[in-house]
Parts: sequence; C-alpha cells; structure tokens
Amino acid sequence: MERYQIILAYDGADFVGSQRQASSRTVQGELEKALRRLGWDKRTVYLAGRTDSGTHASGQVAAFDLDWQHSLDDLRNALNANLPADMAVREVKIAAAKFRPRFDATSRRYRYRLFCQGVRDPLRERYAWRVWPPVADLTPLAKIWPGAHDFAAFGSPPKPGGSTVRTVLFAEWQNHGDEWTFEIQADAFLYRMVRRLVYVQVAAGQGRVQAETLVRVLQGRPEASSRGVSRGIRNVPAGLAPASGLTLVEVRYDNLV
Repeated sequence: MERYQIILAYDGADFVGSQRQASSRTVQGELEKALRRLGWDKRTVYLAGRTDSGTHASGQVAAFDLDWQHSLDDLRNALNANLPADMAVREVKIAAAKFRPRFDATSRRYRYRLFCQGVRDPLRERYAWRVWPPVADLTPLAKIWPGAHDFAAFGSPPKPGGSTVRTVLFAEWQNHGDEWTFEIQADAFLYRMVRRLVYVQVAAGQGRVQAETLVRVLQGRPEASSRGVSRGIRNVPAGLAPASGLTLVEVRYDNLV
C-alpha cells in the first residue's frame, strides 16, 4: 500500500465544484469513481484545495492510498481510461505516507483570463470572461497586491472567524491583443479571493473605481464619511469575476524533500 500524489487537470464547466457532493457531479466524486474501478476501497481522496463551480484546473493536486502492483505510468493510464473526458491525470508519483495536499502546500498559483469584446464569442467564453466596455492598462494594478495583507474586503475565510491575512508572493497582468491574463501566487487564498480581485481591477480599468481606493481598503485605512461609514469599502463595486475565466495552475510543496 502506497500513498500516491497526482496532478489533475479538468474543465470545470460541467462540475459543481471540486469537493464531493451527494447528488451533484464533482471532480472528487469522479476521481473516486475511477479509483474504485481499480480496486480502491478507501473513504476519500485528498485535494489540495476547493475550486468553485465552473472553475478549471491544470495543476490540482490529489493524494490517495492504493495497493497498486504496476508502474506509475500504468496507474496514470488506468486512471485516465476510467475518468470522464473533461478530466485527466497529468502526473503520478509516490508520496510520503503522511502527505496531505492541502496542509503541506506552501503556495498556490491561479491564472485568470479575460478578453474585451462587445459581441459574445462562444468559442472563448467557456474559458474566459468577456468584458465590455474595454479596460485601460491593467498592468500597474498588479503591484497593489504583493505582500502580507488583510484581504477581508476581497474574500472570506474557509472557516468562520478564521484569519483573513494572506501573503501574495507574485501578481502580474499580461496583455495580448484583446486578451488579458492575470497570474497570482500566494501562500493561501480566501474563498473567492482571486475572482474578487479580478473584478475590482476590471472596475478600476473601466474607471468605475480609483486604484487609490483599492490601496486604501487593502491597507485598512479607507476614508470615513461624515456618518462614520467607511467610504473606501462602500465605493468599491461589489461583484465577482465569472468562474469560467479562473484556472488553478500550480500547487507548490517547497518544504518537502
């Protein structure tokens, strides 16, 4: 019996999320079905993190215990033969017996894609957010986020009352024609944090909020109105970027030998 670590890719459009649910199609549920066809008899597989309904992954990490008498390549091929077409195992390796993908992770990296076009594009909108009116240069906005900050205004903790402080290690916008790509790496993320960050940056790019307001809110020093209400937070548009543009790209385990 060994503990195996896999890198999993999936098109999230037809999943209600990654975590198993009793009556809905999920990434974890489909992976466990495939494993059972290989003789797996455990209760659960472990995932590096949850992804929302409609969110994609090219680097999700999962772990499970299995009595497998063949090669790692054979295990990858056997899993892929039993997984649905919108999922694939990219890599398999043997992990430490106590490896937990979620708790052992040192950072995660996400990518968000959007494009600016006034007419819908069915071939792109499955994997990107169509934005209109177009945005101005988003590149400078990425400089707001790196460092350790309280991101309470941009997400919620996985558990009620949990810390909302996260350390962003890297953030960058890149532009190619009418497409923009946002990449962000952090030690951990709040629930829906990336989609919220993308939304407010697009709002800034469209002139609906000032970049300085985002900075003040992040630093916990929004302007106060005459009634004592936080004007900074109130002036940040509420909303989330669609899940379709978001992909979990990589989970790192820098502390593991």
